[in-house]
Amino acid sequence: MYFWRDQRVVVTGGAGFLGACVVEKLKERGCGEIVVPRSRDYNLVTMGAVQRLYDEAQPDLVIHLAARVGGIGANQAHAGDFFYDNLMMGAQLMEAGRRRGLKKFVALGTICAYPKYAPVPFREESLWDGYPEETNAPYGLAKKMMLVQSQAYRAQYGFNSIVLFPVNLYGPRDNFHLDTSHVIPALIRKCAEAKERGDASVTLWGDGSPTREFLYVDDAAEGILEAAEHYDSSEPVNLGTGQEISIRALATLIAGEVGFTGDFVWDAHKPNGQPRRCVDATKAAELFHFRAKYGLSEGIRKTVSWFLAHRDKLREVSF
Repeated sequence: MYFWRDQRVVVTGGAGFLGACVVEKLKERGCGEIVVPRSRDYNLVTMGAVQRLYDEAQPDLVIHLAARVGGIGANQAHAGDFFYDNLMMGAQLMEAGRRRGLKKFVALGTICAYPKYAPVPFREESLWDGYPEETNAPYGLAKKMMLVQSQAYRAQYGFNSIVLFPVNLYGPRDNFHLDTSHVIPALIRKCAEAKERGDASVTLWGDGSPTREFLYVDDAAEGILEAAEHYDSSEPVNLGTGQEISIRALATLIAGEVGFTGDFVWDAHKPNGQPRRCVDATKAAELFHFRAKYGLSEGIRKTVSWFLAHRDKLREVSF
């Protein structure tokens, strides 16, 4: 609580899914002042807007969560946008912060940055051992450049920045747009709507064999703030639970929570994405005592409950 009391903090993406949760937790910690720049006011892809944000907010610490992000389909359709926008936001926010003597810069990478065939569980030492899975490589590599920049700036300028690599996030207030969302919100919505229509089946991408690890949004926010307070190194750190589940099993779990009793039809002509994703989260526990509190079943239950209670005002992000 003492650490945050006198801090002026900018949270890019602070009105979004993860960012709103981080802002709530900053308020609980008594943060001195929180600035949430909105995209309509600050296009952070441009250096002029980044410099104006620093001029007006005068932050001590920046938590960079803003991103152009989506599922496999969105990554394929907007590969160039995802690469350029994410690269420029991260590079310019860190450079402007370095020039202004920012006390600390906290950046969020992505599990998509890991090589396609990295040994499971993914350890931070494997980040450079191959090329990412092709469908989301542009996004993953753009975010990964913040790690290169963080390490270079610490070596040359002594700039204090950290880069965290979370697994796939989920939870209340997620993006539920069927064309751009990630797998959990997409599955929840598809199953709920199929149940309401009385459909006998739901068609899903791939063959259901890939595995994924998921982190509940509240846990992710806690991990980010614990790292912001206690971690001061440019070595990458994973955020996750260490538990993986196949997409087929995930679909069954979500169908049970929603109450959909039909069948799943797997469209093997659609891409699976990376074969497996699961991280070793040991470093986060050792370096800043982060351990996830929510198991997947509990997190899915809370997310489905929120979705059903907020059907009339869902967050839907399109590109």
